[in-house]
This record gives sequence, C-alpha cells and structure tokens, in this order.
Amino acid sequence: MKNGKMILTDRKNGKLWEEQELTVPEWLDVMHMVKIYPELTEQRIEGFGGAFTESAADTYDKLNPEAKKDFLEGYFGKKGLHYTLGRMHMNSCDFALGNYAYVEEGDQDLGTFDISHDRKQILPLIKQAMELSGAEDFALLVSPWSPPAYMKTNGEMNHGGKLKEECRRLWADYYVKYLQELLREGIPVKYLTVQNEPEAVQTWDSCIYTAEEEGWFVSDYLASALKEAGLDGIQIFIWDHNKENMYDRARDSFAVPGCREAVSGVAMHWYTGDHFDGIRAVKKAYPEKRIFFTEGCVEYSRFSDLGEIQKAEFYAHDILGNLKAGTEAILDWNLLLDEEGGPNHVGNYCAAPVMSDGKGGLVRHLSYYYIGHFSRYIQPGARQVMTSSYTQDLETAAFVNPDGGFVAVLLNRSERELDVTLKEGEDGARVHLGPHTICTVTWEAWE
Repeated sequence: MKNGKMILTDRKNGKLWEEQELTVPEWLDVMHMVKIYPELTEQRIEGFGGAFTESAADTYDKLNPEAKKDFLEGYFGKKGLHYTLGRMHMNSCDFALGNYAYVEEGDQDLGTFDISHDRKQILPLIKQAMELSGAEDFALLVSPWSPPAYMKTNGEMNHGGKLKEECRRLWADYYVKYLQELLREGIPVKYLTVQNEPEAVQTWDSCIYTAEEEGWFVSDYLASALKEAGLDGIQIFIWDHNKENMYDRARDSFAVPGCREAVSGVAMHWYTGDHFDGIRAVKKAYPEKRIFFTEGCVEYSRFSDLGEIQKAEFYAHDILGNLKAGTEAILDWNLLLDEEGGPNHVGNYCAAPVMSDGKGGLVRHLSYYYIGHFSRYIQPGARQVMTSSYTQDLETAAFVNPDGGFVAVLLNRSERELDVTLKEGEDGARVHLGPHTICTVTWEAWE
C-alpha cells in the first residue's frame, strides 16, 4: 500500500495515536482478511464535531490561558480532532446555567428579541474555534430544547408541554430572528433541527411533538418562514431523538403533505442502543434524505461504573455502526464540562471527551483519542466504501478522501489478539491488534 501508515491507540501499553510503518506481507492471508472495495461507494461524509453548550463555554472561561489554547487546538487545530461542525442550542438546554429565552415573557411580536445572552460566552467561543479551524466548510447546526414558557401549554420551559397552536407562527418567526442574528455575527448556520428529543418529557427544557405535529409545523410554518426570510438554504432535519423510532417518525412526519419536500434529513441520538438497522430503514425508504448523528454522551446516571476503555469503545462502536449504516455527520454532545460533569441546571451530569480538572487545567479522556481515529483522518467530503471482515470481533469501516487517499478504521473490543490482512485491489498490509485497541490505516492510491 503506497505510503501506508498505521495509527494505533492501545491504552494498556501506553500508546495514543502512535504512528507505525505498515507491514507488507509476502503473501496475503485469506483467513484473516479485511477487504476494501473502493469502487463501491456509499454516502458522502459531512464531517465531525461537538456541541457549543453554555456549560462548555462557561467551563472554558474558567480555564487558565494555556488550557484554553490546548482546548481549542485539541478540537479544532491541525494537531487535534479537526472538528468542522458544531451544534448550538436556541434558548437554554439542560447543559445551561438556567432556563432562559431571548424575549420577555408574553411578547407577541418578538419586539424584545435579544441574543445578548449568547454573546457573553457561547458566540465568542464559536468564533475562536472557527478562526483556529480555518475550515472553509465550518458549519453549525441549531436545535431548540423548548420555546419560551408563554408559548407552551404547561406555562414553563421544563417538563415537556406542547407548543400552543396559536403560537406556531410566532415560534417559526423566532427561529428566523435567531438565525438572522447568528448570520449577522458571522456564525455559519447551515442546519436546523425542529426540536431536540420531541418525545421526551424531561425535568429540564423540553417540548413534545407527535410526528404529525412536527410535520405540520414544518410544512405550514417553519419552511415558509425560512423561505420568506431568504433562509431556505438552511437545511431542516426532523426527529433529533433516539434511533429505535427514527423510521416510524420519518414515515409519519413525511406523510404530512409538504413535509417531505421541505425536510433535508433525519437527526438521531444513541441513548436507547445501537439500532443501526433503524438508520438503514430510513435510508432504504427515503434515499434522498440525509442522516446526522447529533448527540451522544456517557451519562453518569447509567454508565458511571464503566471504565475508560469501555467508554471509549462505546464511542467508536457507535460511530462505526452509524457510518456504515449511512450516517453523514457525527456530532458529539458537550465539547467541554467541569470536573463534576456539568454545570447543569437540573443536575443531569455526564462525561465529555475533554473536561476541566477543577484547577484551571484540562483532562483528556480516552474517548477523545478514539474519536480522533475517525475525525483526524476522514476528511469532509469523503465517501464511505464497502468493507468485508473475516470476524465479528473486528469492527471496520473504510473511506476514500477527496484527495484520493484511503482510510480504514479497525476496532477490536474483544479480549483476544487479532491478526488482520488488509487488502485493497492487489495491495495488502498486515496489521496486528491487541485486545481492546483501535487503529486507523491510511494509504494513497496508485496513479
């Protein structure tokens, strides 16, 4: 394999992104083979990123200068994860310092609309990330957790409730005002989800939509409001909730006249398990729609007893399964949290790949390095290509980058050592993976 190299993470032996020369065998062992089929291309990869929550921005502001530099470089710089995507919450979410909206209570014409709250911490952090990244295709996705309290049936931002029917146009205009303010600030918003987790009644910011209600809101209010404001280039995604129900929601929302035509894709989270076939079902039924993974984290309420390797493998397994099923973008949850897994205004703590040590410095967890096996090497615009593996113990995915280079990611979550013969065309290389390791192999195409 031309100019091939292997990048290995093996925590047990202290190796993090360790580069190694590829071993070219004298003969190709068909009993341990992973085949790459570059002519069989799948979806285009939009990129990788994480969420610029208020919690992340507040924690960032408390870091010392060196840690701030390390954080930005670690996610967005040439030596880091090469993130080119981000997610923002419109109004507050659970990972905010409290409930907030951009208007005064009861405002029926949005005359008090003001995003000064976001200008304090969130927008400055985004702008620093954009500057360091230097990526021309850096883009943001916006998601609301709840409308202002007066627009909801339960009169509060938390504990579910629904959008009042008489407030649907007002809420659609609210999206427009927020997007316009971000664009004036130079924030490149390209994507929008209708509602974060529309089936979840949470103790924090939440709002319930049935599939039909989400469909009608898009077709009758949101899409037209965006078009009237000249913002119809911003792509609308529905669902933004767990994978097990994504096909059913897409089917029922798209059955609403006008919804399917107005929507670009379906967004999903990981909190109910793999459900990779749920992604495939959407791709099979609606091949023109894009699929984005927009949130996942290791929740302390469920996974506090997992070790570092298990948490990192949780990430890599899900990323591999999502990508192989047809997902185009991977967005992690909080980019940064404090040492407790917050701040969070309802105590819903979780882990993040990078966290504060509570003394102004940073801690990078193993999940950060596992994510890097994808985001550092799979370029925006890459195409997934098909692979075939000799054993279920080895999870694989492969990609061809816009520059013509190849990338293969190999994950071994088993307790045994695995020998791999990686074969593309007539070329091959030998890779050895110890238990609970991950590697990325890169090589160039022959001209």
